[in-house]
Amino acid sequence: MDRISRRQLIVSGALAAGALAGSPRLLREALAAPARAGASPYGPLGPPDANGLMLPPGFSSREIARGLSDVSGYPWPVFPDGQSTFPTRDGGWILVTNSESLSISGAGTSAIRFKPNGDIDSAYRILAGTNLNCAGGGTPWGTWLSCEEHDGGLVWECDPAGKLAAQPRPALGVFNHEAAAVDPQRQQLYLTEDKPDGGFYRLTPVAYPDLSEGLLEVAVVAADGSVSWREVPNPAPTPVEPPTRQQVPEMTRFDGGEGIWHDGGVLYFTTKGDKRVWAYNAATGILEVLYDHAAAPDASLDAVDNITVSVAGVIFVDVAGGNIEVGVITPERDV
Repeated sequence: MDRISRRQLIVSGALAAGALAGSPRLLREALAAPARAGASPYGPLGPPDANGLMLPPGFSSREIARGLSDVSGYPWPVFPDGQSTFPTRDGGWILVTNSESLSISGAGTSAIRFKPNGDIDSAYRILAGTNLNCAGGGTPWGTWLSCEEHDGGLVWECDPAGKLAAQPRPALGVFNHEAAAVDPQRQQLYLTEDKPDGGFYRLTPVAYPDLSEGLLEVAVVAADGSVSWREVPNPAPTPVEPPTRQQVPEMTRFDGGEGIWHDGGVLYFTTKGDKRVWAYNAATGILEVLYDHAAAPDASLDAVDNITVSVAGVIFVDVAGGNIEVGVITPERDV
């Protein structure tokens, strides 16, 4: 049986935070109001600190790990990418980190376990033998979905504590994966594809939260923003078969899908090719552009990558380029 159950995860020591199940906040009526340039709610950035980071007043930084460095006796892999944290029963937490490199150089996913006081307890590998593990996403039942970013890429379900073997989830498709997010209310998963003509995908598991089987669909967006879903005939094509993004001719193409995050029934995701942040309301089935750099050229958010949303409704967007910044979109839609 390859299902990683909630009971097993509790035994292994990793339990997901309730916040991962989605915020109970009511959706703002102005959800799709175009984001615009504005002042930072945290204040201006200061000069670089000892770690080379420019931070707002009141913030400080701590370097946890660096590629090829030793972390508690564990050689930390190069090219860290997607991450997530998971609380442990002793009051500490586990940080999982992908490595967007090749398996021969130690790609896959690694983890650092922290004590309740923030000290590092241990570091270890939770996924090996995979390639170009880019982003992914945490699940409400306490696992990490690590996404391989290449045409034959899989999503791997991992135990943050490293006690249970990682499992491939081909039901989530074989394609150039970027990130994944779970909608716990509707018991569905959403995925982005990092291709200039990539799709926006949805999996409905046969027996949620078991991800070994399910219906994989791709989005078709109408002119009014309403989304319909079409079944992907062959979610796990071989290299000589048509890829998923070519199996449904009418699917909507997204220019370089990147990070995705679920919050309060809304799936937020980014596309790097056109520098946009999207919001899909799963209840209404409407997809809207929340931020478009072309419509707000004076905004500092001039590139988009990973994305997350705080319990206060603040959207944080990684900027993968230039100064490698973190952009903010406030609930008032200031950037």
